Amino acid sequence: MALDHGDPGDAPSTPPPLTPIAITTRPSAADEARTIAAATNTATLATLTADGGPWASFVTYGALDGQPVLCVSRLAEHGRNLAADPRASVSIVTPELPSDPLAGARMTLAGIAERPTGAEADAARDAHLAAVPAAKHYIDFSDFTVWVLRVERIRWVGGYGRMDSATAEQYAAAAADPVIPSAARAITHLNDDHADALLDMAKARGGYPDATAAVCERADRYGLDLRVTTPRGIAVTRIGYLAPIDSIGELRSATVELTRVSREG
Repeated sequence: MALDHGDPGDAPSTPPPLTPIAITTRPSAADEARTIAAATNTATLATLTADGGPWASFVTYGALDGQPVLCVSRLAEHGRNLAADPRASVSIVTPELPSDPLAGARMTLAGIAERPTGAEADAARDAHLAAVPAAKHYIDFSDFTVWVLRVERIRWVGGYGRMDSATAEQYAAAAADPVIPSAARAITHLNDDHADALLDMAKARGGYPDATAAVCERADRYGLDLRVTTPRGIAVTRIGYLAPIDSIGELRSATVELTRVSREG
């Protein structure tokens, strides 16, 4: 018998923490969305055809204060669709996906596409060219139009069981995480050379005093995500830094401090 999504037998159970997690702060859904938007320059654009049907197509984009800047031709169906009905959305996937693509981060931005004017038109053109240098060969052709997607709805998915929505105001006020895009090498170093420190963090600050192993899966400006192994099963926990950091260069000192307080505690 097939199981419905969410049935108790649909997935392995996750052991809960045995002690309080010291700091659980993490980026907001709006921050996560801005981070994904800044990490790549390609997306899937969804527009509406003349008969109201959906039409999805591959596009490139730049970003102007987080708003996607598109440059599309009226010779393409999505260009004609936008000209007739400016309602649109873009789906953006993080560039480096795990082996299970559905465990990766992605998001959808939905809103109204507008042609910028005046100084904003110049800024939008520059933003697109900065993200897509090859566009210099066609951006000024008469059949191409620069559009700014005025974001009204945001839906972020961070993998299985991690998802949230954000408002346009929250998205506008958010900022891309300064650590996530550059953290891969540091994460590898933590796992290869400091597994004992990660285990101490999981036991003392992550809520799993019965952990037998811990692996870092992600680092952001607020902390680390650890996958912990316990006699009760495998779980993911949060290890927040003592204070947020503003660059990848601060990650080492932040993790050294976490190791110190974990072992002292």
